[in-house]
Amino acid sequence: MYVILVYDIGEKRVGKMLKLCRRYLNWIQNSVFEGEISEVKLKELQVGAKQIMKLSEDSIIIFKSREERWLEKEVLGREKNELDVFL
Repeated sequence: MYVILVYDIGEKRVGKMLKLCRRYLNWIQNSVFEGEISEVKLKELQVGAKQIMKLSEDSIIIFKSREERWLEKEVLGREKNELDVFL
């Protein structure tokens, strides 16, 4: 599946959350990640995130789609982390 993950995490926990999300998805902008991920890997990510988060203060939003092709993406301005495929 293809996901877009957005988080709003307390300043003291941002570094840990960034490292966790980068293990599973591509960083595209501050607190925003995207990429293909399996159900199992997504569950791993969610469990890891819950260990970092303060559930009463922090939040994560995950948008899911079967495939990237079903999403239309438009970037205005400079894209922070262009996803190029190198062969």
